[in-house]
Amino acid sequence: MDKIQTLILENGVVVFSKSTCCLCYAVIMLFQELGVQLVVHEVDHDPEGWEIENALVNQMGCNIPPVPAVFIGGNLVGSTNEVMSLHLRGALIPLIRPYQTLV
Repeated sequence: MDKIQTLILENGVVVFSKSTCCLCYAVIMLFQELGVQLVVHEVDHDPEGWEIENALVNQMGCNIPPVPAVFIGGNLVGSTNEVMSLHLRGALIPLIRPYQTLV
């Protein structure tokens, strides 16, 4: 889907989210606490949200449920489990360093 491609290519860190999802909130808060400048796209506030969710699963390889879907540097990192696992292993900071505003 063009909307997804545009967002992930024009922004360093993109989180596809739902406003009512607590796991989405946790991932977004982690990035904010790490000083990352990110774009959060709330699919439940987008008229094309259903199509975006389908594209995230069928075209981008996201898990079900498709949110949160985290992209860093144009690449799919994954969902909450993958992001938290990277962070606990110390591998998240090197990925997000170019997008941090606070160091």
